[in-house]
Formats: sequence, C-alpha cells, structure tokens
Amino acid sequence: MTTGAVSSQATMIAPFTGLRSSAAFPATKEVKNDFSSLPSNGGRVQCMKVWPPIGLKKYETLSYVPPLTEAQLAKEVDYLLHNKWVPCLEFELEHGFVYRENHRSPRYYDGRYWTMWKLAMFGCTESSQVLKELNECKKEYPNAWIRIIGFDNVRKVQCISFIASKPDGY
Repeated sequence: MTTGAVSSQATMIAPFTGLRSSAAFPATKEVKNDFSSLPSNGGRVQCMKVWPPIGLKKYETLSYVPPLTEAQLAKEVDYLLHNKWVPCLEFELEHGFVYRENHRSPRYYDGRYWTMWKLAMFGCTESSQVLKELNECKKEYPNAWIRIIGFDNVRKVQCISFIASKPDGY
C-alpha cells in the first residue's frame, strides 16, 4: 500500500501560479537620436577611416596602414625577435597579392608562395641585420614586393608576415 502512495506523489505537479508582476522586469530605455554623445577615444579622434576598396589591393597584415618607416620596421622586427621567431625575407616580382589565374577551384590561389631572399636568418639578434638584408633585396630588385616573415622554429609555423616594401605606385 505504501508503494501506491509513493508513485502517486511522484507524479504530482505543482500548480501554475501565473506570471510575475511587471515590476520585476526592467523598464524600456527611451531611444535618443542625439549623436553628440557617441563614444570617442579622448576627444582627439571621432572615427577611423576604413580600408578604401577602390584601386587598392589588400596584401597581408598591416596592408591597411601607410608604408612603414625604417624606425617602424625596426620595431616590428624587434617584436619578431623578442618572441624568438626566426626572420626571413621573401620577394615577388609580378604580383604582390593573392590572385586566381591557373585554377578556379575553391581554396586555390596563385601568388601564395614567394621567392625566398637568401636563407632564413637563424641566429639573428638585431633588427639592423634584417633591415640591412631588406635594403640589399631592394637594391637587387627595386620593383619587387618584399615581405618579412617570422618563423617559430619550435612549433614549426609562420607566426608573422607583413609587407616591408612595395614598388612605386602600389
């Protein structure tokens, strides 16, 4: 007899008590069309211009910023060396960007692989060594796109890549 009582209690459901009062829900915020209170970064700059797609190619990392100066390139290379990555220079004479010419299948692009300038700079400790090689590559191939790459020789992957020099007009 006790087994019947337990089974009937197990199937009982609490009765519905209704919805909560509207006081528990937050009030709807009034919509303001005043744009003078937009967020800013200290009042100096309101908005940043986005990448203009007409007439410009997007190359790689940092391609949306103006060309880097020697000092800025040195800082990027210092960052690369600080992370214990091995610098390497690559150059391309015809196309400095990814394009499709030989094959139309998904995930296939021409222009992904560039020619390596000398060997990777194992043992490099200063950004001036990389910039010296960059200038030699520019002297040898003045109309080439040149990029600096950083390889992680522990994980065996490329960690950074950016355009260091472009031909005039690009």
